[in-house]
Amino acid sequence: MILVIVGPTAVGKTKLSVELAKIYNGEIINADSTQVYKGLDVGTAKVTKEEMQHIPHHLFSFKELTEDYSVYDYQKDARAYIEEIKSRGKIPILVGGTGFYIKAALYDYKFQEEAESEVNLYEGYSDEQLVQEIERYELGIPFDSHNRKRMIRLLTKLEQGWVPEEKNFALQYSDVLFLGLTTDREVLYQKINDRFDKMVIPLIDEIKPFMIQQVSSRALKTAIGYKEFYPFFEDKKTLHDVIEEIKKNTRNYAKRQYTWFQNQMQVTWFSVNYDNFEKTIDEVCVYVEKHLNDVM
Repeated sequence: MILVIVGPTAVGKTKLSVELAKIYNGEIINADSTQVYKGLDVGTAKVTKEEMQHIPHHLFSFKELTEDYSVYDYQKDARAYIEEIKSRGKIPILVGGTGFYIKAALYDYKFQEEAESEVNLYEGYSDEQLVQEIERYELGIPFDSHNRKRMIRLLTKLEQGWVPEEKNFALQYSDVLFLGLTTDREVLYQKINDRFDKMVIPLIDEIKPFMIQQVSSRALKTAIGYKEFYPFFEDKKTLHDVIEEIKKNTRNYAKRQYTWFQNQMQVTWFSVNYDNFEKTIDEVCVYVEKHLNDVM
């Protein structure tokens, strides 16, 4: 069995993943595209050592900020860990909010290298501009925002009139449970705002050395919670404006996450009880146990 915990940012996925790992003898595999990088801890709300509670965690903080890491790389790495964890008689638990990473790992996505001659029409665009141009088509196309070459390739095809075909990708594994955490939209937005208010000062402390050293990193320039700080350190925006922009971008991202998971995967959703999270854990466990009994 493979457990997959999905949902929007700030909903409680990390806490649930650790509890399920303790109950079902599992190990956790990161499925967040920014948490693979060293040094991006506060802004990504990366699991802390204390929160891990001695549960093995994989694909966290293993890439340098200056390194590229694509969804193709993640697919290979995640599948390798899934097989390794299963070979030891334990349960892999994927947790994160990057839907395309999860789908690439678990479904039969096949990636091919594009010819260099086909990917040179948008070289003058920043990575953020490429993402904005793709999203402007409003086609719900899955794409890797960390792979510049493939974004340019996709934009070139769209400009030439290409329309994506509907395709049902098959799961690569026979026993996968998709568990989604959800809550009232306004409750979630308040949690997003509250969480960020608490992290502002430590986040500035985390980002400042990168800015002083003038670190050039795609992750810093594209990740919500980091990219918005560039104008602040260039004295072009106030801290208040940056904070409000990050909160807005995070809320919009949460909406996109909901849409992705609802449309792309067979997720069973559980409403989070923030007053008594144990109840949420119990509800999820009842569902998992029922599934285990059905397949035995």
